[in-house]
Amino acid sequence: MKLLKYCALPLLFASMAFAIPLNSSARSVVPADLLQLISVDYRALKDSPTAMQLKQQLMPDNIKQFEVALKSIGLNTDKDVDSLVFASFRTGKQGVKTAGVASGSFNSKAVLKKMKLQKYVPKKYGTADVYPMDGGFYMTFLDDSTLLFGDITSLHAALDTRDGKTLNLDTNGNMADMMTSVDSAAVWSILDQQGTQNALHSAMGDASKVADYDSIKKRLIGSRYSMNFNSGVTFDMTVLTSDSTTAATVSSLLKGYMLYKKMSATPAEKIAVENTSADSDGSNVNVRFKASDGQFQSLMHSDLFAAVTH
Repeated sequence: MKLLKYCALPLLFASMAFAIPLNSSARSVVPADLLQLISVDYRALKDSPTAMQLKQQLMPDNIKQFEVALKSIGLNTDKDVDSLVFASFRTGKQGVKTAGVASGSFNSKAVLKKMKLQKYVPKKYGTADVYPMDGGFYMTFLDDSTLLFGDITSLHAALDTRDGKTLNLDTNGNMADMMTSVDSAAVWSILDQQGTQNALHSAMGDASKVADYDSIKKRLIGSRYSMNFNSGVTFDMTVLTSDSTTAATVSSLLKGYMLYKKMSATPAEKIAVENTSADSDGSNVNVRFKASDGQFQSLMHSDLFAAVTH
C-alpha cells in the first residue's frame, strides 16, 4: 500500500478506458531534466464508480484549483478535457517546477474571447500569448486543443523547451524509453532515479533501515507504472535496476517486508498485503497490486487507507 500511495493515490481519479497518447504539442514542452511525468485519461472518469469515489476522496488541491480556474474561462472539465499531463522537472537555481498540459475539445477562440471580456490581459513570452488565470495559474494555448498551464516560472521553462532554448524529453533516452512501455495506458507515470529511490524507500518501510539501502539505491535506474479499473483495481509498477542481482535483492526485501507486515496486520492491512506481489525479471523488479472493486472500496473506508493518503 505504501508504494501505491506514493506513486498513484494522488491521481486515482481516472479509470482505464481508451488511452490517449502524449500528443506532439504536449511532448514538445517537457524538459529533458525530468523527475516525473504523469498522464491521466480524464474522459474515463465517469466510467468507474470506484474512480468516482476516489475522485471525491483523494483529488489533490492543485487539480481542484485548476478545475476552478478552467471553469472561470468557460471550460468544463467533465465535457471539454480529454487528458491531463503533469511534468515535474528541475530548473537549476529555481528548483523543481511542475507544469501541466490539458488536451481536449476546446474552442480556443471562444475561450480567448471570454478571457478578453473578463479583462484578462495577455503578455508575450517569445511567440506565446500568456494569460493569467484564477488561483495563481498562467496559461497559453499550444494549439487549438492543447493548453499549457502552471505558475509563471514553470510556464516559461516549458515554453523555452518547446522553442529549443533547453533540451526536451526526447534527448533523455532513459525516460523516453520508459514512456514507450506504458503510454498506451490511460493512467501512467515515469519516474527518474531520484523519484524511484524515494518511492522504493517508502515501499520498503522499516526494511530499508535494516538493509544496506544506500548501496542498493545507487543501482536503481528509474521506474514506470500504469493503473486500470477495468476489472477491479490494478496497479503495475516496474523498477529498472542496473543488474539482476540488485533486482533479486530488492524483490526479496519487498517480499520479506510484506510477510513481516502480514503477521501483525489488521484485516484491512491483510487485504492490501495479500493482494500485492513483487518479483524480479532480469534487471527489473515488478510490483503488482490487484483488488476487486468491493475490496478496494472497503480499503477506502479503512483507517489504513486514511493513514497512507494523508
